[in-house]
Amino acid sequence: MRVWRVAHACAAVALLGMTNLVAQAPEPRAGKRAPEIDFKTFDGLRVKLSELRGWPVVVTFWASYCPPCRQEFPALEAAWLRHGPAGLVVLAVNQTTQERRESDVRRFLAEVPVSFPVLLDKTGSSYRAWRFIGLPTTAFIDSAGVIRSMKWGALSEGELDRGIATILTVPAEKVPPG
Repeated sequence: MRVWRVAHACAAVALLGMTNLVAQAPEPRAGKRAPEIDFKTFDGLRVKLSELRGWPVVVTFWASYCPPCRQEFPALEAAWLRHGPAGLVVLAVNQTTQERRESDVRRFLAEVPVSFPVLLDKTGSSYRAWRFIGLPTTAFIDSAGVIRSMKWGALSEGELDRGIATILTVPAEKVPPG
């Protein structure tokens, strides 16, 4: 219980400290181009969302102290394995600046292993660009790089399946500028 309170207090402090920065960023929402994601994995592999145009992408923003994140990872892994052959990409962006230690992230992934890329946001730039208000937050992005939907908070398997169905079946449209 104490860890739970500490985790929530840390998240609240991090959110309050970034309020001014977030207010300056345009709000990502359905129908708009997804903000850039440009981070490295533990192995040093660099992943840029803009380089994934042509593929539908599910992005989850998460932290190791987040119980709903732990619950969602197996469903995300199953979706990745099921829909990867159809071109689906799944990315997990860890909010490393909100973690106590990077080893906590490694421990989480040892307990809840996944085969999709786990990216480390060591600067907090995804929080500022994406303006999410809590963890987890999940974005469903079509092959043109346009956000089709976003889910703040715990994601049910049904919501995950519906979001994926939308981005797998939406043909690439003319992308709005910006």
